[in-house]
Amino acid sequence: MVLNYIWIAFFLAGFGVALIRLMQGDLMIFSQVLSGIFDTAKTGFDISLGLVGVMSLWLGIMKIGENAGVIQLFARAISPFFSRIFPEVPKGHPAGGSMVMNFSANMLGLDNAATPLGLKAMKELQEINPQKDTASNAMIMFLVLNTAGITLIPTSVIAIRQTIAIDQHIVGFNAADIFLPTLIGTFISFVAGLVAVAWVQKIKLTSAPMLAFFGGFSALMAALWGWLHNYPAEQMSRYIGLLGSLVIMSIIVAFIAVGAWRRINVYESFVEGAKEGFGVAIQIIPYLVAILVAISVFRTTGGMDYVVGAIAWCVGAVGLPTDFVPALPVGLMKTLSGSGARGLMVDVMKTYGVDSFQGKLAAIIQGSTETTFYVLAVYFGSVNIKKTRYALTCGLIADMVGLVGAIVVGYWFFK
Repeated sequence: MVLNYIWIAFFLAGFGVALIRLMQGDLMIFSQVLSGIFDTAKTGFDISLGLVGVMSLWLGIMKIGENAGVIQLFARAISPFFSRIFPEVPKGHPAGGSMVMNFSANMLGLDNAATPLGLKAMKELQEINPQKDTASNAMIMFLVLNTAGITLIPTSVIAIRQTIAIDQHIVGFNAADIFLPTLIGTFISFVAGLVAVAWVQKIKLTSAPMLAFFGGFSALMAALWGWLHNYPAEQMSRYIGLLGSLVIMSIIVAFIAVGAWRRINVYESFVEGAKEGFGVAIQIIPYLVAILVAISVFRTTGGMDYVVGAIAWCVGAVGLPTDFVPALPVGLMKTLSGSGARGLMVDVMKTYGVDSFQGKLAAIIQGSTETTFYVLAVYFGSVNIKKTRYALTCGLIADMVGLVGAIVVGYWFFK
């Protein structure tokens, strides 16, 4: 419903600005708006088709990992951490396994598998919920961490960047150079959400598994900082791209190798997952075209320039740099709509260039934040929860901290 109002507002506001420009003597404004609508509709369709191959490839590889048991092994590895932050869930309860599998799927880019697993976890958590119309502590922790979950591989963002780079005829472009910055951004958001909910629920974050998790990740980031911080931004970007490509390729090879070792039919598993990837890529066409067309109307008339200019003026007034402002609407939209934020990200990349600082920052923000309102509505609605308590507040805290963290990380790596 919120996205409906935003979509209408883009058209009405754009039309109003166009009328003002017409009265000021700009006789070509409506021709430009109409041309922009048709061009943008084609762009949205082309981008979606460009995703078909990449999404089919990646979900095919993920299906191999799932059938080979790699996803389940990963879930068991992180289960000690989850048992500490969900003390109300009895040991061995099915909800624990579903939650771990949901987070594992999100980390590995299995969006189509993560949602049904998450809904299954909510139904199992509802079984042990004493107040059926009120969100339990475990439900709130699960959903806040779900909206702020760590993304190991931002598959769709990388795929969109690669598609746009081809469209912009950029040779030698490495779409995976946002891998490490996005990972750090999602970790910041995850920690913010975890601390916010733990503070309300009075959960201690000093147990051995918790400290091992935070300490291990912090040590990894410190090691990477020690390696990269002495290099110029351009060289650092190349090394990050190399690291991202190496990690992703290693995961692909590992999944295939384990599948072969366990004697599953790797080829058929890949084809099964690839069919799902085709469906996912085709499914986003109407959503992407819809939001891109609305944004085109608002931008072509100059409405977007007024909004970005106003934000830039406010930021500049307090003495901060303003070159991140064009990417900021991506993070603000992401809390409301993933497809809307995706459209804004594409718009930034098309306007400033996919390899520009603004284009990279928009991609990092898209991969570091989540659709809080959508997730809470769908997951709570699936089990008829009416009283969500502090879930939205903690979710928005995680999102806003994650947005700020993504901007800082973007400056750290690419400026």
